[in-house]
Amino acid sequence: MLELDIMELPRSCVLVISDGKAKVAELPVHAETSIVTYKGKVKRVNFDEGEEF
Repeated sequence: MLELDIMELPRSCVLVISDGKAKVAELPVHAETSIVTYKGKVKRVNFDEGEEF
């Protein structure tokens, strides 16, 4: 069972559940976020940060 208090989470975040593990990652202000999987399991979460000119 997973219980989260959403009032304590960052304002913008992603919750990833894979292979019985759960992780919360705060989302950057300006970024492209990708979730990399391998054999059906999450391998990593990438943030490609940038800013507009």
